[in-house]
Amino acid sequence: MEESSDTSGIYDPNNPISWEDHQPQSMEERVEERVECLRRKIKYYFMNPCEKYHARGRKPWKLMLQIVKIAIITIQLVSFGLSNQMVVTFKEENLMTFKHLFLKDYADGDMDTYAVYRQADVYDHIEYIILQYGLLHNNTVGNHEYEKNGTTYTPLLLCQEFYRNGSICSGTETVEIDAHMETECLEVYPVAPQLPRDMLQNFELHFKRLLSVKITFVVKAINLQTITFNNQGHSGRMKVDLETDVEINECKDWKVTGVSARKMYLIVIFDCIIGITCLTSFALCTRSVIKGILLMFEYIHHCKTHSGKNVPWSDKLEFVNGWYILIIVSDTLTIIGSILKIEIQSKVLTSYDVCSIFLGTGTMFVWIGVIRYMGYFKKYNCGRFHG
Repeated sequence: MEESSDTSGIYDPNNPISWEDHQPQSMEERVEERVECLRRKIKYYFMNPCEKYHARGRKPWKLMLQIVKIAIITIQLVSFGLSNQMVVTFKEENLMTFKHLFLKDYADGDMDTYAVYRQADVYDHIEYIILQYGLLHNNTVGNHEYEKNGTTYTPLLLCQEFYRNGSICSGTETVEIDAHMETECLEVYPVAPQLPRDMLQNFELHFKRLLSVKITFVVKAINLQTITFNNQGHSGRMKVDLETDVEINECKDWKVTGVSARKMYLIVIFDCIIGITCLTSFALCTRSVIKGILLMFEYIHHCKTHSGKNVPWSDKLEFVNGWYILIIVSDTLTIIGSILKIEIQSKVLTSYDVCSIFLGTGTMFVWIGVIRYMGYFKKYNCGRFHG
């Protein structure tokens, strides 16, 4: 069947009707002409891109822009995900490295069963950790450095938490405990000449009241480490655990040359192109939303003037295209995410999680919007148009 090309009754935004040219002979004809013009404008506004193309040959620039945008921001998200995966892998491997460096006789997979049972073993493990901390430069194959606060090294903190007062006598089955907790700490500097055993001479563990022993230290490559000897159960088994609080800081002075540098600059340029594309999409969709709102006000004014009726909210909302709103939100999120990604790539910021949220949400919204636009709803199907 032939496709109809009748375009009668369609408002042409490039050739609007001029009242002066027609010069209607009566007020009734003038009103009828205005009503007809408004009807054509509304009919044209609610056409989908294919119908507008069939009616006036108007190319669907916004749709084509969205298809291009969905391709490039998907590539951007996948690229950032691979880069973020490298960071996650580095954190995991770094944690494993510290377990092998600071936990005595540790083997992979032992954390669930890694524990000590004798008081002498607790002291031996603490001494071992302090010794390994002082010998870190000579032992590790990684690039690790002690943290400095000005010109002074940040000390290792050896802290024990225990009940203020308490006595437990299994023979008489009596327990007397003051539940208030106290903390006692010892600072150990990495450049101290003393041996660990000498440092611990004046640091006695109160095993009868002991809740936990925590050894906390900061080491650059990336993270804050805490080794905990957990004795809260008082079961005779003190579980040992190593926790990490990772903090990635921006580089204060960095220089990269060669292929890696060129690749980094290309990625930054690609992110800039995505930002410009999303900004263009944002402007086009915002313009369309504004046009719809202005047309809504014109329709409301017409209804009040000629029929004296108020337009219900359901009819008003028909003039606000939800797809455009979704694309505007998507563009905003993607622009913010692209800026963060450029900052991360330039070693200025390290907000990987925040950037992932913006880019991931923006990509999801643009996929939803484009799929909806391209035919998941009836009014967006590109069928035949009859004027």
